[in-house]
Amino acid sequence: MNSHSSEFIQNVIDRGYMHQCTDLNTLDDLASKNIISAYIGFDCTAPSLHAGSLVQIMMLRLLQRTGHKPIVLMGGGTTKVGDPSGKDESRKLLNNEAIAANMAGIKDVFEKFLTFGDGPTDAIIVNNDDWLTGIEYIEFLRDYGRYFSVNRMLSFESVKIRLEREHNLSFLEFNYMILQAYDFLELSRRYGCSLQMGGSDQWGNIINGVELGRRTDQRNIYGLTTPLLTTSSGAKMGKTAAGAVWLNADMLSPYDYWQYWRNTEDADVGKFLKLFTDLPLDEIADLEKAKAVEINDVKKRLATEITELCHGADAAIEAAETARRTFEEGGLGDALPNVDIPKAYLESGIVIFELFKLAGLAASNGEARRLIKGGGGKLNDKKIDDETQIITRVNINSEGVIKLSAGKKRHVIINLV
Repeated sequence: MNSHSSEFIQNVIDRGYMHQCTDLNTLDDLASKNIISAYIGFDCTAPSLHAGSLVQIMMLRLLQRTGHKPIVLMGGGTTKVGDPSGKDESRKLLNNEAIAANMAGIKDVFEKFLTFGDGPTDAIIVNNDDWLTGIEYIEFLRDYGRYFSVNRMLSFESVKIRLEREHNLSFLEFNYMILQAYDFLELSRRYGCSLQMGGSDQWGNIINGVELGRRTDQRNIYGLTTPLLTTSSGAKMGKTAAGAVWLNADMLSPYDYWQYWRNTEDADVGKFLKLFTDLPLDEIADLEKAKAVEINDVKKRLATEITELCHGADAAIEAAETARRTFEEGGLGDALPNVDIPKAYLESGIVIFELFKLAGLAASNGEARRLIKGGGGKLNDKKIDDETQIITRVNINSEGVIKLSAGKKRHVIINLV
């Protein structure tokens, strides 16, 4: 039985997105009677977002699916400052060219998840550099600085954690929460935005924006945060031993992305189906009832659904088929990661552990040697017994390539060029 009148808020709760909300009942009533505009901000610190941002992206998607308007705020201005939330040290400051390049890469992701246009529920992308760069410092302090209490700002978690650990918090970063609050005010004035969403570490920043809107313009605006998401084993979302799980295909192949989700821990499958797919809740409930022997099939479904949203149906199907051929038939699969190396490497021969490093299956020669010594290395699907084995043309398989495997789930095809 539904306990909330708006489809959006009910889905936010039922799918596990809700952590905190300002004046939930009023927001629920507003969303049930009107099209609301809501935003989430994304700073441009890298050329791609990673899976740790996927909850926020899916929140915007859910907003649009339930009849409302998403605003994607690119932090072209705030990236110059750096958000201290959840950080132990200051971010490296980027120049304008790097920020612009990162922004271009990030924008591509949203085209996959949202519908953009001029309609009432079509998404828009906005850059906060449009209003932040032109701010006159004294005038800004006079008009808005008086609404912020330093005492209160020091009490917010993003600041407290840094101070308690005796890590440096620059005055530049301290200003970030004021700029984020001002973003909300500007979006409310320019686009009628009434809701800011974000992760739980953004709660203090969001509250500042809600209060600034009320104090300056007597605006009724709201904030909503999602819980901090980790895997059941406590691992941080979007990170693996091999690095970040990027959303852009040029930084992480669709096959590797599919594999990341295929390797979901059993206890997280139901949660991830609710958060990261569009599957109806009743269908997810049925999938959650899968017996232990069926759980791998559900994980494949999870991986394919999530990969389809990010990379398209063709890439998702190809990744799933490659995994099937690789693991069930011992084949190669078209979507396996490929690495090109010069043919000359095999003329004189190359030590197998060096090849593992070149293939990206180990971060160093030492790590590669330990992997092979531990029985985790395979050459053309056969276990490697000697980490100093010399690889030559003799090791090229019948398909004209060399297949390397690290454990059961990481494979690379070596092409000779």
